[in-house]
Amino acid sequence: MDKYVYVDNSNVWIEGMYVAAVEQDLAFDILDAHDRKITANWKYDFGKLLTLVGGARNGLKKAVLFGSRPPQNDSLWEAARQCGFEVTVEDRNRDNREKKIDTGIVSAMMRDVVTAVQNQRVSETEMVLVAGDSDYVPAVKSLIGLGFKVTVCFWDHVSRELESTASEFVSLNPYVEQIRRKLTAE
Repeated sequence: MDKYVYVDNSNVWIEGMYVAAVEQDLAFDILDAHDRKITANWKYDFGKLLTLVGGARNGLKKAVLFGSRPPQNDSLWEAARQCGFEVTVEDRNRDNREKKIDTGIVSAMMRDVVTAVQNQRVSETEMVLVAGDSDYVPAVKSLIGLGFKVTVCFWDHVSRELESTASEFVSLNPYVEQIRRKLTAE
């Protein structure tokens, strides 16, 4: 099966810090972590995430990581490239808020859908979305309506509408430590 993976970097990382805080008993549950803005010092390893959500590399056609532009001396995106991701970055707006990520992911998915349709590989193609926003629901519904399998991988506090719309949902919660990037000071 052809597999395409699309990751919303900030969404996975920020929400993962909340999940890790709960796992480390710094917060009672995810709502408490969010309400009190309690996060753990947690970052994920791009390669480990890609292995988890992409599975066997022989069917992986593309993996794209979307995020906002880091400082110039940041090696984040190069590390993602070395793990097999294409990287798409967008500038933040004047208020330092991330913009264009969700629409960028949907746009990339639609480009890849065109390729799969042209190659008559719809039923042999799986789209893997690693994000949790309900903003993706219309795109996921459209893809499933066209015959694609769409797997959503995210933390347990994913949008319930997105979870129920997807062909399959895979929780990242059991893997929070498995995909954690080990810091050099540890």
